[in-house]
Amino acid sequence: MDLTAESLLAELHAVADPVAHPNRHYPGTGGVLGVRMGTLFDVAKRYTDLPITEVETLLEEPAYEPRIAAFCVLDFAVRGPRTTEADREACYRTYLARHDRIDAWDMVDRAAPRVVGGYLRHRSRAPLFELAGSDDPLRRRTAITAPLAYTRPADPEGIADLIRLAEVLAADPDPVVSKPVGTALKHAGAADPAAVTAFLARMGDRLPAPVRRAARSKLPGDPAPR
Repeated sequence: MDLTAESLLAELHAVADPVAHPNRHYPGTGGVLGVRMGTLFDVAKRYTDLPITEVETLLEEPAYEPRIAAFCVLDFAVRGPRTTEADREACYRTYLARHDRIDAWDMVDRAAPRVVGGYLRHRSRAPLFELAGSDDPLRRRTAITAPLAYTRPADPEGIADLIRLAEVLAADPDPVVSKPVGTALKHAGAADPAAVTAFLARMGDRLPAPVRRAARSKLPGDPAPR
């Protein structure tokens, strides 16, 4: 198998059908090829060992599907049993260095937890707080989505940072950011209910109602959403 960006692109073009799969959820301006997401994931998984230089080539493509395929490759790569710490670092650095090629929320959601959060599990999470202060809402989404890595398996220190990031971003005016704040707190509540319960009690009505509802949804014994 030819592990190149050119070969992966050829596979995507071979299955593209923009009429059947217009991918209308894509909010960017790069255009779409028309590849069903399940098919795209299957193609990307076959390229798990794609060299980082070839991943970077994919990220230069204007269309949506080659770029989300590149982030899928990074996600699959860091999960591999033979993946070294050097490999994980290369994936992490590529994600952050090429964040400018992210123009859709699902690119973040696909790769940030394992590629960014996973790499920072036993390291300083200062980069997440830097991202949280960015003017770019997709970088802020990375900041709150990456810590999902600390909810399964539960990492109390990581969850504490997730909660700190949630406090910073909870009132974000962009739903691309505020919605995943609720999602992150929901998963944190399943992993560490005491920490999330204490956070909710401390924040009270300063948290927007949708965030509060999401955060409570996995807490044991919590009544109907409010």
